[in-house]
Amino acid sequence: MTDPTPHVPTLFVMAGEPSGDALGARLMAATRRLTGGQVRFIGIGGEKMIAEGLVSLFPMGELTLFGVFELLPHLPNLIRRIDQTAAEILRVRPDAVIGIDSPGFTLRVAKKVRAAQPSIPLIHYVAPTVWAWKPKRAAKYAAIYDHLLAILPFEPPYFERAGLPCSFVGHSVVEGGAGRGDGSRFRAAHGLADRDRVVVVLPGSRKGEVARLLPDFRATLERLMPRHPNLVAVVPTVATVRDRVAAALADWPLRTILVEGDADKHDAFAAAEVALAASGTVALELALARLPSVIAYRLNPITVALYRRLIRVKYVNLVNLMLDRMLVPELLQEECRPDRLADALGRLLDDPQARQAQIDGVAEVARWLGQGDVPPSERAARVVLDLVSQHPNRG
Repeated sequence: MTDPTPHVPTLFVMAGEPSGDALGARLMAATRRLTGGQVRFIGIGGEKMIAEGLVSLFPMGELTLFGVFELLPHLPNLIRRIDQTAAEILRVRPDAVIGIDSPGFTLRVAKKVRAAQPSIPLIHYVAPTVWAWKPKRAAKYAAIYDHLLAILPFEPPYFERAGLPCSFVGHSVVEGGAGRGDGSRFRAAHGLADRDRVVVVLPGSRKGEVARLLPDFRATLERLMPRHPNLVAVVPTVATVRDRVAAALADWPLRTILVEGDADKHDAFAAAEVALAASGTVALELALARLPSVIAYRLNPITVALYRRLIRVKYVNLVNLMLDRMLVPELLQEECRPDRLADALGRLLDDPQARQAQIDGVAEVARWLGQGDVPPSERAARVVLDLVSQHPNRG
């Protein structure tokens, strides 16, 4: 006699930083649509995944770390959380585990689960950049995971050669609405005059990024103020660093507007002329919004010395990588200083042709990232559900 009650799959979804939280939330929403709501989610996530119904095992903010020396003081807690997460997966026996980026955490959890219970399907979302550094990681991932979800079209062959099935699903950033903001609404809501020139300032979503970059970003704008007295800085932030950012903005020498949430961020993009941003996923959002920008980043010098021995690409900004040229200025490490940043940002403010060159140059990026009829999150959800159907829960 067959069981009349259909099995409702349980997915353990874990993210370690805000970009992964956004990916996870979209994946969860797409999976719920495709299953008519017949799916359960557990795992680790931030505010967006929690809004989609996830009860997080512990605060995701504990995992938002980057760099060898930034990580060391938190290592004991990270190890404890890895063990706790693996134990919870083994206890629950979900239909699949989906780790989203953050390999310092998700890969270690998956390795423990694979060793203890090989029958649980393991999926990783966002391929490691083996084309940029550490190419041997492809084989490492192939030994642990059942499937990889890639966000860039050229990535699958790197992993398929190592024996890991890999699906290109597209970059979820195209679903975020970065290019659909309402600049007029933003200006009206914040009392901005026509003469006010908006620069969006994006110091990152990690505490270390904010601490390192905000002072230089402040000094950059201070250098620009004599030539551009009507500058207004709009600073989008996220919950994990909001208080730190707000405290830092208290003594800025120009008008600043702190916003939180995607809707206000995207409206700010539409209201702005230029952006000054930490390197990361937001650079793609700026490209989709057609907002000319300058990208900056700085890490602990010793961490950078280690990375520079391994990096195999010319650029850090994915827009520049895909175009294979320096369209968006990148000022990194010793180049990331107020005078250089002010020169680059000032050129975009002063030269309409320079701004237009960036806008024209990113015209193809959206298509390359997977913009089309089927959203990337739905493509990813279909792959996950197909894999679940091939591996019936044995718990």
